[in-house]
Amino acid sequence: MSRTLFVTTALPYANGSFHIGHIMEYIQADIWVRSMRMQGHTVHFVCADDAHGAPIMLKAESEGITPRELVQRIAAERPKYLQGFHVRFDHWHSTDSDENTELSRQIYLRLRDAGLIETRTIEQFYDPVKGMFLADRYIKGECPKCGAKDQYGDSCEVCGAVYAPTDLRNPYSTLTGATPVLKSSDHFFFKLSDPRCVEFLQQWTGSVNGNGSPRLQPEVYAKTREWLGEEGKLADWDISRDAPYFGIEIPDAPGKYFYVWLDAPVGYLASLKAYCAKAGLDFDALLDPQSDTEQYHFIGKDIIYFHALFWPTMLHFAQRKTPDGLHVHGFITVSGEKMSKSRGTGISPLRYLELGMNPEWLRYYIAAKLNAHVEDIDFNPEDFVARVNSDLVGKYVNIASRASNFLIKHFDGQLCFEGGVPVELDAELNAAATQVRNAFEAREYGKAIREIMATADRINQAFDTAQPWVLAKQQDDAAKKQQLHEICSRTMVGFKALSVMLAPVLPALASRVARELFGLDRDFEWRDVAVPPQRIAPYQHLAQRVDPKLLDALFEPPAPPAPAAVEPGGEAIAPTITIDDFAKIDLRIARIVDCEHVAGSDKLLRLTLDVGEGRMRNVFSGIKSAYKPEDLIGKLTVMVANLAPRKMKFGVSEGMVLAASHGDEKANPGIYVLEPVSGAQPGMRVR
Repeated sequence: MSRTLFVTTALPYANGSFHIGHIMEYIQADIWVRSMRMQGHTVHFVCADDAHGAPIMLKAESEGITPRELVQRIAAERPKYLQGFHVRFDHWHSTDSDENTELSRQIYLRLRDAGLIETRTIEQFYDPVKGMFLADRYIKGECPKCGAKDQYGDSCEVCGAVYAPTDLRNPYSTLTGATPVLKSSDHFFFKLSDPRCVEFLQQWTGSVNGNGSPRLQPEVYAKTREWLGEEGKLADWDISRDAPYFGIEIPDAPGKYFYVWLDAPVGYLASLKAYCAKAGLDFDALLDPQSDTEQYHFIGKDIIYFHALFWPTMLHFAQRKTPDGLHVHGFITVSGEKMSKSRGTGISPLRYLELGMNPEWLRYYIAAKLNAHVEDIDFNPEDFVARVNSDLVGKYVNIASRASNFLIKHFDGQLCFEGGVPVELDAELNAAATQVRNAFEAREYGKAIREIMATADRINQAFDTAQPWVLAKQQDDAAKKQQLHEICSRTMVGFKALSVMLAPVLPALASRVARELFGLDRDFEWRDVAVPPQRIAPYQHLAQRVDPKLLDALFEPPAPPAPAAVEPGGEAIAPTITIDDFAKIDLRIARIVDCEHVAGSDKLLRLTLDVGEGRMRNVFSGIKSAYKPEDLIGKLTVMVANLAPRKMKFGVSEGMVLAASHGDEKANPGIYVLEPVSGAQPGMRVR
């Protein structure tokens, strides 16, 4: 029976480029969508830029542009990533849109009319230096539950606790380093603690959808049980923010805006609505609570709380359809380590494409690692090379390159099956395809890949056992010639079946196989698995092996531009950078609390710096020839605060103090530590 599916991925925040985590999620969802479409189901696959909130407003301000200009610039990058990795959304929208404004306000008003919105006067952290109320992500401190340091104002990344910013111990503003002060403000709250909401969530989180499948994976369900607790107590949700803020203004509340996490998931609906208008579909009919449309969201494990609690409750009490399932995945690591650009363990999707690496190599490798559980997957360079070269080239493509040559040379490309393939071959291939199709639908991609490669092994083994290269030398024997024709025909029918099974993962390659080798005028569908072609076209090269040197290049940063020539008597200006390049450097005012000589070093002084974080930093600086320690204590200076810590012989250096010197220090000796004018305070950012 044909189904109608509404599928989304998490909305990427529009203040930066895609990272490999985005690409992994889009590939996972794209494979699922393609497989469902191959079954004949109707799928509406949409996404959007998450375009609101304080981070975008502040970044745009630092660059001297408007938030919309920043969002538009980031949005302009999206197509090259999506097209580059063959991710095919039906529509890509933005939360900064008329549709999202309309839907967000509509949902809010319905929640208000249901008695689930409450206004309260709260004390909220305010940055006295920046002059604004602080969003949760601009406050850090010690977790009130486990004591972990440098945790954000809404949740702890160490123990998973969720709390209010005012619960933090020793809080500080991440914008200026200042200690925030409490100020009163009226805020709007969604009453998630209301017994009606708790009762709904107790039922919804443990229920099954129309297909009889649980809405939540076991790990996600267990997490919601933990949050709901035995007594079902949930904290109400602060859904408003004060001006200045880039977002959607709350109806009848000037100067108050929806918190970005309220209007961001509504962006799923807004994107679908914009697509429906373009495609001539009835949006309201598609998402009527009683409709047969199935709604699924692919998300990362870090945003379960919003999607498993707030989102379905908002939709239910706004009289809208609730999700039929959340498909939650883990993170991606490199060789067992968390992604880190500074350690050279990050993967840039754009660099991957710029190096000319085949995007379907990555699609295949990710698919082979993914399953239906909330587990991290690991990218191992050596395993990547071995798996792609062995599976895709050695097992899969090798089948066509070998068998097709015999058919073209000895039988003019004609297969020997006219009335259909033998019954046992039909049964074998259809059984394998059914297992693969079901595994894809269950998001057990690794299981699907294993079944595909096991089928490829059987096909290769049968081909090798028949020894067609020997049979080809016995053409005068009619029986031998028939055996040659049959084994090569069976092998190519098997290759076609493998291509159908791999089509969701390798869409570009499978499309080439369908058209160039088997003469179809469309892409594969699941029903094509054991349908024999009448003839095949001459084989054309389909895939190449991964050169391990490409992986070395992927993890090496691009070579810096050649230094400019040094002018006589001075130092030439460095190559031009963009405002984005400069914005990456976090320069902060620091007070030199202590300074001392470093035993065993002729150049270094050890500085103890207060950068307004509520802790001291240890920095080594090669300024011993110019300063006595006692001359620096108490002075203000400027430091690079976001430089990766560097382990040195004498200890760990947690930043870099800025100093001026001549290009030719031998001819013009002298080092001058930068000193801000009086009035600057530790933690202030230098812009």
